[in-house]
Amino acid sequence: MAALLPAANGCSHLGDSAAPPADGGGPDSAFVPPSSSADAAPDAAALDGAIDAADSSAGPSMRGPTPPSNGASFPFPQNRQSVHCTYPSGYDNADVRAAYDQWKKDTVTPSGANGFMRVQRPNDQGLAALSTVSEGIGYGMLIAAYMNDQALFDNLWKYERHWVDGAGLMNWYILADGSGLGPNGSGGATDADEDMAFALVMADRQWGGQGSLDKPYRQYAVDQIRSIWRGEIQDSKLPKPGEWGGWNTVNISYFAPAYYRVFATLDPSDAWKDVVTTVYDTIDFAVNTANGNQNNGLVPAWCDDSHGSPCKPISINIPNDTGYQYDSCRTPFRIGIDWCWNAEPRAQKYVALTSAFFSAAGVQNIADTYSLDGAPRPQHPGGHSAAFIGPAGVGAMSSPTYSQFLNDAYAGVATRTYLAGGTYYEESWTVMSLLMMTASFLDYTQY
Repeated sequence: MAALLPAANGCSHLGDSAAPPADGGGPDSAFVPPSSSADAAPDAAALDGAIDAADSSAGPSMRGPTPPSNGASFPFPQNRQSVHCTYPSGYDNADVRAAYDQWKKDTVTPSGANGFMRVQRPNDQGLAALSTVSEGIGYGMLIAAYMNDQALFDNLWKYERHWVDGAGLMNWYILADGSGLGPNGSGGATDADEDMAFALVMADRQWGGQGSLDKPYRQYAVDQIRSIWRGEIQDSKLPKPGEWGGWNTVNISYFAPAYYRVFATLDPSDAWKDVVTTVYDTIDFAVNTANGNQNNGLVPAWCDDSHGSPCKPISINIPNDTGYQYDSCRTPFRIGIDWCWNAEPRAQKYVALTSAFFSAAGVQNIADTYSLDGAPRPQHPGGHSAAFIGPAGVGAMSSPTYSQFLNDAYAGVATRTYLAGGTYYEESWTVMSLLMMTASFLDYTQY
């Protein structure tokens, strides 16, 4: 999530990341998109509604993928279940549609978007009210691709292009009125830039061509991937937090190994497979007896990996930054999808730890922030956070052992009331977690 560093930027529940402290301290889609996304929208919406109604009375095992329609190769919902993962019993695609509609109503706006669309932060802490962070644009692009909302996707990317820096990546923090950057808002944030790159690949597979953009989705994806490599990968191995930092400022929740496998196919000249190896090595360095988290998988928000194991927790002056908080909580999702999509055993090994810990606690008892040893340190006592519970549920998809917890996590997040950390962040993770738990958050390049 976003974070506010003194005289700088970072990433956590309070803002998004980009610059250092001031002291230095797949093949193309065969489907041609319609000439206007608005022309196809009514038919697509009607199809979605009919499928949702049918799905509501069918168990997950009885559903099949929605066939291509109206220029979309993968219309929502897809119901493409991975053979490697378990799914909530009786999941309902209408829950995803309702969460998407709520997210779009509450966070997507043309106001201050420079003629396009942006994702705003209505009441999330740490930065100016109604401002936009690049992280939100990344989430929005992913959601739009999976929900077959091409008009929104294109307008979010055009907004991103309006705010690029000299390295070709989006500046991380934009004021609500669109007049300029927020304080210390320059530079890219790696998690946001990765999400955008992957979303562009999915857009190419979903719609093909270029929609209303000035270049094809695939070309933009390749450009974005190469910009990330040049500006945000340290020593051809480590994902940095942005266009700054390195081995001594690691944010594990930015790691997206399932994406890097796809990036390698579009950018074969760069060593993305080595980045995958570094990601899992770093997780091993962060989860061990020295950090007291060897049995629970609760990774620190920020740690120093410059000396290898342990990846020692460090403080950057945000709440519980040496513990498991509103950055860290995304990790079971980002690592868990690498098991569901790619059967990566190191991913399953990691999420087995978080799943055992959270399933033992029970959904209703999951706090929003922990010490690494598993002691609750709730930032919003009495509240529930979709950003904690949704990704924990996705991690629990890795084994039938955690089926009851997965069912409970799905049911809780589907209420759309787990909003302890703020509307933008919690609603974004509500939609993405539900998409994954209902088999519609996919790597389209595998189909």
